[in-house]
Parts: sequence; structure tokens; C-alpha cells
Amino acid sequence: MRRIIIVVVSAFFAIALAIPSAFAGSPHFVGTPTKAISGNTATVAGKVAGLGSETQIHATATADVACLNPGQNFPSASNKQSVGAGGDFPVQNGKANFSLTLTATFQPKCSPPMTLVFGPITITVSGDSFASFSTTIDP
Repeated sequence: MRRIIIVVVSAFFAIALAIPSAFAGSPHFVGTPTKAISGNTATVAGKVAGLGSETQIHATATADVACLNPGQNFPSASNKQSVGAGGDFPVQNGKANFSLTLTATFQPKCSPPMTLVFGPITITVSGDSFASFSTTIDP
């Protein structure tokens, strides 16, 4: 009798340990996220899959922005900054779409003949049941 109880309890624990891995996914970007830059804003969008039973993801995007003068130089002034955006997005059938808009505001303004330039944009995705992962796209 004792042997049967040990076998049943062992089987229960083996199943209990296997269930989370059955629901866990392998989160990843589907393709490369897209970006669109217009004036002082950059919008990035993409799709994440392999999210398993996750209910929502948190996505962030960050970039450095600076003013470029007509001589193709970045002046050493206060018109450089890091910008960021973030949001929570629902997961449906193990997939989620996201879209984030980064906006740069300068004092003094980056006005013509200077041009606003975004550096590489890093997108990071996190959730409750997986480690965060990221990708960087060039503007």
C-alpha cells in the first residue's frame, strides 16, 4: 500500500512540474519590427509570438535623438536627449501586436537648417512568465 502511495505522489509531482512547461512559450519577435520617423516622432510597431498563456506583455522603446547641423556635425549643446515610450498590450492566442510612439522635444528647438536625427531604437518586451528580450533597429 505504501508503495502505491509513493508512486501516486511521485506521478502527481511529475505532472505538476510538467504543466507549467506545457503552457510556457518561447517568446520572439515575428519578423523585424517596423519604424516610421516623421519630424520629431518615431513610431515602432511589431508582433510578438510564442507567448504561451501570458495575458499581456509590456513593451518599451528607447532611442537617443540629436540635432544635426548643415555641416553634418552634432553640436555639443543641450539639443540631445534620450526618449522613450512604453505600454501594455493584450495577448491573444499566444500572440500580441504593439505600437509605440517616441516624441522628442528640445529647448532650444531643433529648427532648420538643423535636422532632428534618431539613433538606433531599442525595443524590449517583458511579461510575467518569461525573461525580457529585445531587439535594436536602425532608423
